[in-house]
Amino acid sequence: MSRIDDLITNFSRFVSLPWPTGLAPAQRVWMAVYAPEDERRLRLHLPEFANASKSAGYEWAVIDITNAFEDWMAGHEYRDAYFANPKLIQPELAGFFESLVERVRREITALGGERTVVGVLGAGNLFGLGDHVKVSALIERVQDLVAGRLLVFFPGE
Repeated sequence: MSRIDDLITNFSRFVSLPWPTGLAPAQRVWMAVYAPEDERRLRLHLPEFANASKSAGYEWAVIDITNAFEDWMAGHEYRDAYFANPKLIQPELAGFFESLVERVRREITALGGERTVVGVLGAGNLFGLGDHVKVSALIERVQDLVAGRLLVFFPGE
C-alpha cells in the first residue's frame, strides 16, 4: 500500500466520524500532509477523496490554487520589470496574498455548505514567496467561512 493509499484510508475513516456542531473555525480545518514527491500521485487519486467524502454522506469540492501566483503575475502591469529584477516584487507579494485570500474566500462561500468538504490543492506552490505568503496565514484568513470542513493538501512534514 502506498503512502497516498494510506492517506486516503485515513481520510475515509476520519470523514466518516460524526461531525460535531459548534466547533471553532480552526477546528473545522483538516490537514492532509504528504511527501512532496507524492504530489502527482495525490492529484491522480483526488477522485478517491471525493468518493470517500460522498460515501460518508458529505459533498466534495476542490479549490485549486496551484497556478494562483502565475495567474496573478500574468495580469500584473509590471510583470516584465519583475522578471528582469525579481527583488522588485517583494513589496507586491502582500497584494498577491490579498488577492489569493479574496479568491479563496469567494470560492469557499460558493462551494462550501455545512455538509461539504472543500479541498484546497496547490498549497505547496506558496513556498518561497516570502514572509507575506504562508499557508497558515491563508487558513487563518479563510477559516471563518468554512461551514463544513476545509481539507488542506499540504506537501511537507
